[in-house]
Amino acid sequence: MSCSQCFENPPNLSSTCGVGSVQEFGGLQTYITGPLDSKLAIILLSDIFGYEAPNLRKVADKYVESGFLVVVPDFFYGDPVIDFNDPNFDVKSWLEVHSTDKGYEDAKAVIAALKSKGVSAIGAGGFCWGGMVLMKLASSTDLHAAVVLHPGSITEDEVDDVKIHIAILGAEFDQWSPPEKLKQFGEKLSAKSEFDSYVKIFPGVAHGWTVKYNADDESAVKSAEESHLDMLNWFTKYVK
Repeated sequence: MSCSQCFENPPNLSSTCGVGSVQEFGGLQTYITGPLDSKLAIILLSDIFGYEAPNLRKVADKYVESGFLVVVPDFFYGDPVIDFNDPNFDVKSWLEVHSTDKGYEDAKAVIAALKSKGVSAIGAGGFCWGGMVLMKLASSTDLHAAVVLHPGSITEDEVDDVKIHIAILGAEFDQWSPPEKLKQFGEKLSAKSEFDSYVKIFPGVAHGWTVKYNADDESAVKSAEESHLDMLNWFTKYVK
């Protein structure tokens, strides 16, 4: 998982952005926003830039308006990708330390922590790296619904193992998950009657468009906000 698109348009990370707070939750430092007594929760699984990305936290804060408790864990333990062009940065080594298998185990602990505090329904949205983790999580019924956004490499076996309501939002221009591949996955998912699914391809955008957009680009903002609304609608429909 090291395509150039993953590292383009890196966010300016901020530990203080957002209206929520950072607390330890499920063994991880976690950005938490929304009503702590809500029975409905959303987990947002970040891309490689981690949980301090302002646009990601903006999505979390927006979903609070619909009554969800939203948690954004730091799956990278304070070690997100900061500068891909740093000569001392080794992508392969970083991915070995921060594997999606490790993310999967950590995410299960976050799910367990939510359930232990009385949350009765949980949805999750995963971006790029987080989308790959979420595909693994979707193989069980611990979650009620999933939205996978411009994922990294996902496999047919992972698609075959899905057991929950799932939406996949893809970009027209994506080296990791091109539209043709996602549409094939959509056909496999739609053949299953035990849960709802759909795949949507957004025209004119590239991998990462949902959280790495330029705020001064009106068209980019519009496409990103459309994806955020699609995700919220999915959660409103199935996380209840």
